Amino acid sequence: MSMIKVGMADYKIAARPDYLTTLGLGSCVGIGLYDKLTGIIGMAHIMLPNSSSAMDSSNIAKFADTAIPAMLDEMLKMGAAKFHIVAKIAGGAKMFSYGGENDFMKIGARNIMATEEILGNLKIPILAQDTGGNCGRTIELNSVNGSLLIRTVGKGTQTF
Repeated sequence: MSMIKVGMADYKIAARPDYLTTLGLGSCVGIGLYDKLTGIIGMAHIMLPNSSSAMDSSNIAKFADTAIPAMLDEMLKMGAAKFHIVAKIAGGAKMFSYGGENDFMKIGARNIMATEEILGNLKIPILAQDTGGNCGRTIELNSVNGSLLIRTVGKGTQTF
């Protein structure tokens, strides 16, 4: 068993008995995908909702609209079955407050909405989520049982 770190604007795939973890989710969203039958897991740490409005979209792991489908594709190539895959998500906090803030500045909320929409379009159910608020999070996805451990600054640890 090993703990595999997923960096910011990154995603990784693993299988039983490994864990995936990502640190420092502020406005970013961590997406954990789990195949209940095979124990194949994927985790993405996305920074932005959509690649189409980016000046540089070369890193597909940076965006919800490109990271989630790419991660799913790699999981399927590894042997996961789409109809066994479920999702758990965390992050999307509002880390800073700006005067006269417009919707464009609400990156966390936009990341959450994009993640939910993409998973919905892919017909992957979200079994648990800990999103929003104004606290940073660290998450760990367990490939053995699909649990998502969430450490939230000032709020302690929860498992979903």
